[in-house]
Amino acid sequence: MKKEKIEKTNAMRLLDRAGIPYRVHTYPHGDGPSLGVDVAAHLQIDPAMVFKTLLCVSLKKQYYVFVVPSNAELDLKKCAKAVKAKSVELIPVKEINQVSGYVRGGCSPLGMKKTDVTVFDITCLRFDTIVFSAGKIGYQIETNPHAVIKLLGASTAAIQKE
Repeated sequence: MKKEKIEKTNAMRLLDRAGIPYRVHTYPHGDGPSLGVDVAAHLQIDPAMVFKTLLCVSLKKQYYVFVVPSNAELDLKKCAKAVKAKSVELIPVKEINQVSGYVRGGCSPLGMKKTDVTVFDITCLRFDTIVFSAGKIGYQIETNPHAVIKLLGASTAAIQKE
């Protein structure tokens, strides 16, 4: 039986260069984005371990990256507080590629066009490993959250709705 060839993404290359171990998961998908909860179901893991990457912008046009569990909703007030902005809002879907270099549903906190301020929901620290997009629809990375946060110079905060 032939082993599936995994196409390296920018996110994987960054982890390789940093010497951070990771595991790649693949899942079946259509042409559009996949929901993190569907990915969790396919991988048979807790949806709280699968994180989605969301991009926001402030009134001053500063971009921010927020990483929250797939089964949670972003609390924009908590996000603004975490980055010391007056307010933030999700960027329009049509701007995701232009800002990040990724497509909707395949957005990774690693390997974006430029590094923006990144905040992971504090719940990621409960797990030895978390799963998030590898930067391509159909591919997920599982790795240690502490290592990724350190690599990105990111922070953690409670940024999901209660």
